[in-house]
Amino acid sequence: MKRLISSRRMSSGILLLLCATAAWSQSDAAVSDPQSITLPAKKLSEYVGQYRGSVEPDLTNAIVLRGSSLYAEGERMPPTELKPESADHFFVPDTSIRVAFMRDAKGKVTGLATTTAGSRSDGAAMSMVRFSDKPADLNHFRDYARSEVMVPMRDGVKLHLVILRPQGSESAGEPLPFLMERTPYGVDGETSLSVNAAKPELARSGYIFVFGDIRGRYKSEGQFVMNRPVVEHATKNDIDETTDTNDTVDWLLKNVPNNNGRVGVYGISYPGFLAMMAGIDANPAVKAISPQAPMTNIWIGDDFFHNGAFRETYGFDYVQQLEGQKTDVRVQSDEDTFDFFLKSGNFAGAAKTAGMSNLPTAKAFLTQPEYTKFWQAMAVEPHLTKVEVPTLEVGGWWDQEDMWGPQAEYAALEPHDSSHEVFLVMGPWNHGGWVPTTRHLGIVDFESATGEVYRKTIEAPFFEKYLKNRSGFNLKDTASFRTGVNEWKRYDAWPPKAGFKPSKMYLAADHGLSFDPPKSESKTEYVADPANPIPYRHRPIQPTYGNGSKWRTWLVGDQRFVSGRRDLANFTTAPLDRDVTITGDVVADLFAATTGSDSDWIVKLIDVYPDDAPNGMGGYQLMIADEILRGRYRNSFEKPEPVKPGEVTEYRWSLHGADHTFRKGHKIMVEVQSSWFPLYDRNPQTYVPNIMTASPDAYKAQTISIYQSSNYPSHLEFEMPE
Repeated sequence: MKRLISSRRMSSGILLLLCATAAWSQSDAAVSDPQSITLPAKKLSEYVGQYRGSVEPDLTNAIVLRGSSLYAEGERMPPTELKPESADHFFVPDTSIRVAFMRDAKGKVTGLATTTAGSRSDGAAMSMVRFSDKPADLNHFRDYARSEVMVPMRDGVKLHLVILRPQGSESAGEPLPFLMERTPYGVDGETSLSVNAAKPELARSGYIFVFGDIRGRYKSEGQFVMNRPVVEHATKNDIDETTDTNDTVDWLLKNVPNNNGRVGVYGISYPGFLAMMAGIDANPAVKAISPQAPMTNIWIGDDFFHNGAFRETYGFDYVQQLEGQKTDVRVQSDEDTFDFFLKSGNFAGAAKTAGMSNLPTAKAFLTQPEYTKFWQAMAVEPHLTKVEVPTLEVGGWWDQEDMWGPQAEYAALEPHDSSHEVFLVMGPWNHGGWVPTTRHLGIVDFESATGEVYRKTIEAPFFEKYLKNRSGFNLKDTASFRTGVNEWKRYDAWPPKAGFKPSKMYLAADHGLSFDPPKSESKTEYVADPANPIPYRHRPIQPTYGNGSKWRTWLVGDQRFVSGRRDLANFTTAPLDRDVTITGDVVADLFAATTGSDSDWIVKLIDVYPDDAPNGMGGYQLMIADEILRGRYRNSFEKPEPVKPGEVTEYRWSLHGADHTFRKGHKIMVEVQSSWFPLYDRNPQTYVPNIMTASPDAYKAQTISIYQSSNYPSHLEFEMPE
């Protein structure tokens, strides 16, 4: 079974178990099929009906009887036969999936449970509740024919493509547009099953889906370059992802019959970066792109650095996956990565242990920690000086990898959007969380399947409009899911302007928060010790994509596991007497001092739930916005400089966007800390030229002072409804 997330792969090939999306797989079979028995049709008819997920009620399957055989079907799956092995117990042939039907005291079938016997999911069970004994036509599966080709680029390198088109459409019916995803994560698994599972609305409508391995990855020729920079195109050998996209599109138009001459490009994460490349020096046939959680600037705010602070575990794992091999086998380890990186001392030590010091991007980490021309060349936003293609940017409020990218690309394009063809969607998702059907992220319940709403009302109509001239897309600019009250909002711009006013919330004496500026002089102190850094999530901390990793949901984790530590500072309101909504870009403006000559500053904006909140949320501390700034880069990302010990210094940086209502009875908390380990490497807190190679004696405990006074009013800035 293809994983929901294979490394960072999110946008296609997503096959889940029965009550998730009910697409079946042969590759996960770990046990042989049991002996099938014969049950009479009357007996089989007892199971017929509609079933919904007990945890995810928006997930529905139908059990239907065709002749003498029982089938399961759903929106994302083909009719799949269930063979009986005993009364109430069935199996899916050639897989490890087992289905058990449940009955009440009167013998009526009330639900079902699936297990994956003997598989690597350790027999995990999922249950569904029967809500109707009437069958329903939930099968919208459309069969696609599959082919593979090697396509020559302008410099002679050949790239591998998988092409899927609706059965029978090659020479008959309406000419179809292309929908293309280019990826470093491999396309061999792309099939009729995968497009129906990942993009059911678009698959049902009918497109020619194209999936491509980029240079140097999987079956494509050439050399892989991480986030290959855009270059001048003076000769045929001046290639980048824009030229490879254009050459691929040209080949498709000429060689794939019965196409309508239009191309849409989409992708999540690295494929999101590649989707944006399709909108730079765009081929005239490219009529719509959707960069979703795109890698945009991997030094400023995406994968490898945030405001100069190095994302150590992520860079360590991801570079090995992408540059240590032509495929993307995950990094695995049984050791707590907190212990591993603490023992390694610095990134140079960790890289040496892993034998990765000479991998291209790892070498750049070690030798160019500043925002040098090497990192600047990879940045996408400087190239977004005009709107060449209608663009739908998509991101999640709790994206653990590329939350910054879609907002940054939208911000770069929006001033040039005279035709009103740049759109932004931000929802309550982690990285790619709009793909599955779920109401949840971790324990947090958003009361509706928000990804389903987005795909059906925005994504599919967007491509239908620009690739098929169909009506139904009515997004004017921005769609934002306001958390807290769990409502979709639509705005004329992001951040929204009409109906909102700038506001500030001040850190106050005695660990308080106030909308009024401080009038007294006060400060809060703590000692930050690099020998005892604050973990960013519960330990043990597994490798990023390792077995059992909690990486994908850590941003919605309960912050009580660290909030009681003495090496950080908390500032909290009293229980709110009314709802308080913040919207737009949240900016931290901190006045602080350290006894050291360097420092890291982490600010978290947290929603503290009442102790009696239902559904396991009593007392929960949910991060709403958060970000880090490495002190040496407070004035310039290109030219780091030490901090003057003991001097009060202003640190100002964005925590990025939010759209959240703190409900009446909740508290608002701002938490300030100086380490977030091992996601971010430890700051020695004494200035050294290169933290990647800092010596052990450079790491010193320092006293941190946060000021709350009329002269030094530390605060957060955001927009509030008028």
